[in-house]
Amino acid sequence: MRLLSAVLACGLSIGTAFAQGAAENGNSAVLRGLDKVNGQTQDLEIPVGGSAEIFGVIVSLRECRYPADNPTGDAYAYLTVRNPNDATVYFDGWMIASSPALNALDHSRYDVWVMRCTST
Repeated sequence: MRLLSAVLACGLSIGTAFAQGAAENGNSAVLRGLDKVNGQTQDLEIPVGGSAEIFGVIVSLRECRYPADNPTGDAYAYLTVRNPNDATVYFDGWMIASSPALNALDHSRYDVWVMRCTST
């Protein structure tokens, strides 16, 4: 029940921030991938509307937002993560940089999370 309350509170605060115009749209997002089997990480920048392969999954970025008053602060990115072979979708939704476990990719081998948005 606490997790549900936290998710709802976070969702309300994100929606309120966007409704008040306090968020800016980024041109791309910096993501980090982890291969849980061998412990390797990979950072990669994906433009909004683009896709890239991180280890064994394809990540598509629909949108990336960040606080207008703190560009290096908390980023929110809408990602779709899928299998490159059969297009099975593993994740489709918003990920929050400061709380990656709040809405995380559920994959047995790979993990992907948002680091930040970029505006250049």
